[in-house]
Amino acid sequence: MISSFLTQLTVIYHEWRTVIQVFAVVLGSLLAGGLLRFALERIARRLHPVRHAWGHGLLAGASLPVQMLVWVQGIALAGQILLRDADGDLAKDSLLSHGLAPIRDVGVILAVMWLLLRAINRIQDNLLLRAREHGRELDPTAADAIGKLTKASVVITAILMMMQALGFSIAGLLAFGGMGGIAVGFAAQSLVANLLGGLTIFASRPFKVGEYIIIPGTDLMGGVEHIGWRATRLIGFDCKPFYVPNAMFNTQPVINHTRMTSRRIMEDIHLRYADIGAVPAIVADTRDMLRQHPGVKHDFFAFNFSSCGTFSLKLSLYAFTVSTDYNDYMNVQEDVLLKIADIIRRHGAQLAGPVSTVEMPQLGAPARGPGGSEAGGTLPPMPPP
Repeated sequence: MISSFLTQLTVIYHEWRTVIQVFAVVLGSLLAGGLLRFALERIARRLHPVRHAWGHGLLAGASLPVQMLVWVQGIALAGQILLRDADGDLAKDSLLSHGLAPIRDVGVILAVMWLLLRAINRIQDNLLLRAREHGRELDPTAADAIGKLTKASVVITAILMMMQALGFSIAGLLAFGGMGGIAVGFAAQSLVANLLGGLTIFASRPFKVGEYIIIPGTDLMGGVEHIGWRATRLIGFDCKPFYVPNAMFNTQPVINHTRMTSRRIMEDIHLRYADIGAVPAIVADTRDMLRQHPGVKHDFFAFNFSSCGTFSLKLSLYAFTVSTDYNDYMNVQEDVLLKIADIIRRHGAQLAGPVSTVEMPQLGAPARGPGGSEAGGTLPPMPPP
């Protein structure tokens, strides 16, 4: 009974051997990939992203690609089993047998490329998080530039390896690419200019993400939100995003508003001509006030009687605030101007505005001759209109 059952099993195995082996390989690869993914994710969760930035980033990024890598190998092995002939050798006359190895190699290269790209993103995030927790300033623009250059290198290397695995000649491809690159360069000059502009921003770093920039001569100003390879995204005062081609930064000057060291107060104070005698005391008291004001930089400021205008005496104020915050700057400027107005009031002077004085003779006054004597009595009455 048992021997006949074993005989039947042997017959069934020989008849369905290929199907059983393929099923076992596919099932084993699925289970092995899932277990590897679960193990890598479990280990990555136990690693702290700050203390183990590199290890956590590599393991967290490798979980899905490793599963894909195991599946690719399993599918390739199942394909080899299906393509074997009766003697157990791989059939060489089949088109699929010739393409199985290159397809497997391409799948492996794609899985490794995916693993490296994910690991680069995770490691970059972990390093930025470590810098923030340790109180250090890590330039996000530089980190983004290094990450993009690394990912571009990985992608280009993977593409070349895949083309070589598919049977293309790399030497001939590079020679053709050199000639084609010249043609593409002429056809896409603006794209190349924007790419070079992006590389210039990453190399010289005239601004970074989070800073506020102004391009003089244009209406372009806003906070830098993202620096891409083709364009830089800015956010204006109205919270609307706009995109500036990177080529503009190679030809246009850029004012980095965020990197200012202080804000400037520049105002003109106008006094009446009748208050000329109080000007020296007003200037002296204002300088003492600026010298003691906590919101004004004391290394340089100026307050002088600058000129006699068409309608008033002009006193010029030129100073810098300690803080660069806009609200602090407005508060300091307001306080300084109010204190100057109080000093002017204490010295009996008044602020002046553009006024005109018109002198009209009184009607009915006696006309005076050359010597100041009355000549001819009173003026004749005016005729009715």
